[in-house]
Amino acid sequence: MNIAELFQTEIFGLVIVPLLIFSARVVDVSLQTLRIIFTSKDKRNLAPIVGFFEVLIWLVAMGQIVQNLTNISYYIAYAGGFAVGNYMGINIERKLSVGLISVHLILRKDPHEVINILREQGYKLTILTAEGKSSEAKLIISVIKRKKLQKYLDIIEENSRDAFISVEHVQYVKDGFSPEFTNKRKLLFKSLKRK
Repeated sequence: MNIAELFQTEIFGLVIVPLLIFSARVVDVSLQTLRIIFTSKDKRNLAPIVGFFEVLIWLVAMGQIVQNLTNISYYIAYAGGFAVGNYMGINIERKLSVGLISVHLILRKDPHEVINILREQGYKLTILTAEGKSSEAKLIISVIKRKKLQKYLDIIEENSRDAFISVEHVQYVKDGFSPEFTNKRKLLFKSLKRK
């Protein structure tokens, strides 16, 4: 059987094309999710590239649907691929952990041990005295890479189980004392000293 005959078989129309449409939608919607995330994180170079491939794949999938408007299995494959693509896109984004986050800790009990451990691990902290409902508390603010969040939270869980923790996405950071910025600054000064 040659390729032309394969395209005309019933199994091709009932099984292979729906699988191709489903797969194309999974990839297309996963890319769409990533493009939206890259756009919101100000990744200007990545978003257009991802968008190009997203639309290209979408056109291929839609082309098959439009050519076969009466085949219900194509619609089901298209919708199923959309649903799975959303799920996959979110999981891929979690694995990539793009961007910075701001972690706010409120500690009521003696915070010095937690503060010392976080500093030993290289986290830069801003510490404020705050007033809680019934007593004084410490507010600790850190801006860290999102992929380091779990390690940060593990340290808090081990050393201060009653801490109140709030995590927010950071859109923009200028300078500061985050380990990422400090290391870049050190490299810049080293290169300037050599000249």
